[in-house]
Amino acid sequence: MTYLLAGDIGGTKTILRLLRVIGAAAPSLCFEATYPSQAYADLVPMVREFLQQATAHTGQGCPAERACFAIAGPVVNNCSSLTNLTWLLQGDRLEAELDLARVDLINDFEAVGYGVFGLTSEDVYPLQAGDPHRLAPVAIIGAGTGLGQGFALQTQGSPVVFPSEGGHSDFAPRSELEFQLLHYLLDKHQISRVSVERVVSGQGIVAIYQFLRDRQFAAESTAVAEAIVTWERQSGLATKTVDPAAVISAAAASGDRLSQNAMDIFVSAYGAEAGNLALKLLPYGGLYIAGGIAAKNLSLITTGAFMEAFTHKGRVSSLLEKVPVYIVLNPRVGLIGAALKAAN
Repeated sequence: MTYLLAGDIGGTKTILRLLRVIGAAAPSLCFEATYPSQAYADLVPMVREFLQQATAHTGQGCPAERACFAIAGPVVNNCSSLTNLTWLLQGDRLEAELDLARVDLINDFEAVGYGVFGLTSEDVYPLQAGDPHRLAPVAIIGAGTGLGQGFALQTQGSPVVFPSEGGHSDFAPRSELEFQLLHYLLDKHQISRVSVERVVSGQGIVAIYQFLRDRQFAAESTAVAEAIVTWERQSGLATKTVDPAAVISAAAASGDRLSQNAMDIFVSAYGAEAGNLALKLLPYGGLYIAGGIAAKNLSLITTGAFMEAFTHKGRVSSLLEKVPVYIVLNPRVGLIGAALKAAN
């Protein structure tokens, strides 16, 4: 029997899990706790406190042997300097100070890539059955704060996940309205190019809404206007009190016309970019849509507009009709991935 540590480290909160592995079985959960990241000077004291709580909870010592921590930021040579924290994490230092045989630090979206291999049928919503092939590439895309993209190869042993910076590729407008949106963003931010992440992300929802508002496509509701003003005033702060993208999506669900129009453009652009990723990889092992936005807006993603944009690729559209497409519903997919990475 082996004990493992898995963690999902963010600027606001960190979730830690202690897991048990017996033989070739998948890791099973022993204990989980969430901590405010800003309250700790480093990960080490947090993990030590967590292990003490785990021992008290289980009533026995649980000496972890290996750990994997998913980090909301870049990881280079098993080291990471977190963007919204003063922490400098180094795998070899964590191994020494926590008495662990191995510590892997991986990007949080890379953890999602591993996590999709640990999901059950209850953890996903199928958008398209496709024609799955077990050893074909698997693609992962996820709009949230930014736009994560990556892929995985299923070998005869453990899967190998490759993160990418595909979210920073160019936004490709497909209609006159999207061309107007492109020029609006170029002018507004005084930039020379627009990445797809500026449109397909939480910030993208806000940008699309502001574009439609400024073009007077429909009247603006007081609630959404106040949320955006508050958000703009808090620009540059590590912690904000309002999420305007969530406010806009909620307003859309309640029938606000301007918000509905914004979400319609967003969903279509999201589907188109997922289709672009699928064309480059032909992921007949499955394309997984992660990130918080899709799962929280399931009714919008499943109306048909997403998949229509996904498969609308001219002469090669039929190729994408064979790709299995799933929405990831389990918000702990990154933790599942960190555990699987630690186990291998």
